[in-house]
Amino acid sequence: MQKQRRYEGVVMGPDGNPLTLDDLPPANTTRWVIRRKAEVVAAVRGGLLTLEDACARYSLTSEEFDAWRRSIERHGLPGLRTTRIQHYRVSEA
Repeated sequence: MQKQRRYEGVVMGPDGNPLTLDDLPPANTTRWVIRRKAEVVAAVRGGLLTLEDACARYSLTSEEFDAWRRSIERHGLPGLRTTRIQHYRVSEA
């Protein structure tokens, strides 16, 4: 059985590459494209940031972050497209 390497301050990003705090979107980000949302979710999942830290850093509500997380879990990265939100909501009903 192969052991997974763990590097302090590094998590696996949404594209499979290492992700550090320096790689995360700037705190003043206002245009949330799929990649940026996915990076923040990956950082929280991997323990790079706490949920509270991410919400404070990016002025997010926990509900907004949780919506991103659920969209990724249910629909993958395409679920983060704002143009597809209505489609996914209808398909879940």
